[in-house]
Amino acid sequence: MSKHTPDADVAFISALAELLNKNDLTELSVKREYGEDDSLEVRVVKQANIVTTQVAAPAPVAYAAAPAAAHAPAAAAPAVVEDPAQHPGAVTSPMVGTCYLASEPGATPFVTVGATVAEGQTVLIIEAMKTMNQIPAPKAGTVKRILVEDGSPVEYGAPLLIIE
Repeated sequence: MSKHTPDADVAFISALAELLNKNDLTELSVKREYGEDDSLEVRVVKQANIVTTQVAAPAPVAYAAAPAAAHAPAAAAPAVVEDPAQHPGAVTSPMVGTCYLASEPGATPFVTVGATVAEGQTVLIIEAMKTMNQIPAPKAGTVKRILVEDGSPVEYGAPLLIIE
């Protein structure tokens, strides 16, 4: 059993956030090993003057099912949730930034659900570090879903829309 405390982890994460701001960094990732099966992974990202943290939880421990669970009806099984990022037609974010669906506020969006797009056509813009980056369609097809809202922050690899 490790001797670290949650208060020590909070202090460590706070120190990382302070280091991020002090050195004008945008992202910092650290893995702290406490023992053989005990570690803390922290990713601190600064986006639009907001500091967020992502902490990886320890691996879950398997427990024996409670006897009442054996009598649960089969219909109570959890539904399978589709991950849009795993869809073969997913267009993912190549960077961290703010996503815009149109060239300027009030303008017609680049694409809408049901629209046909050509390969290389701009489907949205991601603003990163005051630079507007046009995101092209990786293939021709029809826009099936738009997974982001105009002006929303996006992470690297986040699914933006589905083209089939």
